[in-house]
Amino acid sequence: MSMTPPPGWYPDPTAAHLERWWDGRAWTEHRRHREAPTAPLAHQVPPQPPAFPAQPVAHPQQPLTTPQPAASSGRARAVALTVAGAVLVAAIVTGAFVLRGGDDGDPTAGTTPHPAPTASPPTDEPSTPPPSTASPTGDPRVVVDQLNGITLTMPDGWVKPEFVSDDTVVMTTDGTYDCPGDPGMCRHGLVTTHTATSTEETSPKALAEADISEAAGLAFDQDTLNRRPFGGMTGHQTVAQGPVAVAGRAGYYVRWQVTTAKGPGGYVQSLVFPSSMGTEAPVVVRYVFDAGQDGPPLADMDRITRGIRPVGDAATGGGVGSSIGPTP
Repeated sequence: MSMTPPPGWYPDPTAAHLERWWDGRAWTEHRRHREAPTAPLAHQVPPQPPAFPAQPVAHPQQPLTTPQPAASSGRARAVALTVAGAVLVAAIVTGAFVLRGGDDGDPTAGTTPHPAPTASPPTDEPSTPPPSTASPTGDPRVVVDQLNGITLTMPDGWVKPEFVSDDTVVMTTDGTYDCPGDPGMCRHGLVTTHTATSTEETSPKALAEADISEAAGLAFDQDTLNRRPFGGMTGHQTVAQGPVAVAGRAGYYVRWQVTTAKGPGGYVQSLVFPSSMGTEAPVVVRYVFDAGQDGPPLADMDRITRGIRPVGDAATGGGVGSSIGPTP
């Protein structure tokens, strides 16, 4: 047969300076200071505690002594012993209840030295929202090439590179497809940038004419992993070339149409112009487009070239078709 303490105010197991209301079955959320209960704030409306029992409630550790008539000392001693025994039993039961955490599973009723956090009291004051993360101010269509000191604007259908092992790639068409030659994933278009540092040549025209062959071979013949995604390149022809102003600098471009053993072939363009940074080392921009209806329009080559700007200078002009006279 188990016994539980009667309803009343008992020491709060989680705070020695407070008392907590025990409703006869479980701990409630009603607490008070043991000496002088503090009134709740005006904007807090705690639930009303249950009514106190009609008879005085004894503190489990402070037995209530009731004055007895002097003429009945023997009977008074017996009553006092009975009351003390009842209080002792209540204290033992309460201690066992606290040790096992309470019948209602209240984690704050246990004897752990770190009581579980309780819910914060309600408040009428508006909560302060966390500081918002500043949205990027740059145009998401713009790619920044800090190494070469330029920015490039992506046309519709182009995205910043993802899952691309070549760190010179600055933009690609959206999506991939199975290469028609060796196994692998191909993209319908990509653009790369690098600095021409392996040669002492500085002429944009000479550099573009020399670079186009390497660009076509890597794109449509055999890549850096010795794969032939299009079964190899079977031929090419020059479809356009000439001087061009890029970011206010005198540049030159060469464009080839390439045929391949598998697939519709494609187009490759090498664009070279002096950098506006440091020693003005030549910057090489390569364009690789698939031919056929799934490839990007050739006009995107011109759009990307016109959108090249020095870093921090959005007003610089230039682009394919801007005549600048002979190049060095």
